[in-house]
Amino acid sequence: MAQSGINATAAALLGLLHEGQMTGGQLMATAEARLGRYWSMTRSQVYRELPALAEKGYVKPGRPGPRSSQPYTITAAGKRAFQRWLAEEPSRDALRNSVALRFAFGDMQTPKQLQELRDYAVDYHNQELSMAREQAKEARKEGDEYGATALDFAINYNKAALSWLKTAPGS
Repeated sequence: MAQSGINATAAALLGLLHEGQMTGGQLMATAEARLGRYWSMTRSQVYRELPALAEKGYVKPGRPGPRSSQPYTITAAGKRAFQRWLAEEPSRDALRNSVALRFAFGDMQTPKQLQELRDYAVDYHNQELSMAREQAKEARKEGDEYGATALDFAINYNKAALSWLKTAPGS
């Protein structure tokens, strides 16, 4: 199998550019709206990847617009690289949860700190769960079963986090 030579962030950008020409800011907004419940990208990642994708010939920069915003369009080579990436074996997920990390050092915190951490995490995961459910419902209504399935991951992740928080010491 041919390797794409692109990372997941670059692949996400190429996938989004299938929808049409976008600037870095538009890509960030679209990524947050469509993928943000289960995939995060930073502004610095987006602006680092776009010139690298252009250098590889996977995107074509357009004429700069207001405030020097640079629009990008996916090329045929970019579409092929994206298809190769889709066919590759997925990389291992990097599990990084700052709440779990803080609980790992719970013996160095006061009961009040741990309760505030738990309260914050419960509020956060309840909000994320609510938003993911709403987005999944909307995606299904629009006939986007694949997008809804990805959002089901976010729903189940947040349910699992809430369940875990109930078992954390001091709950």
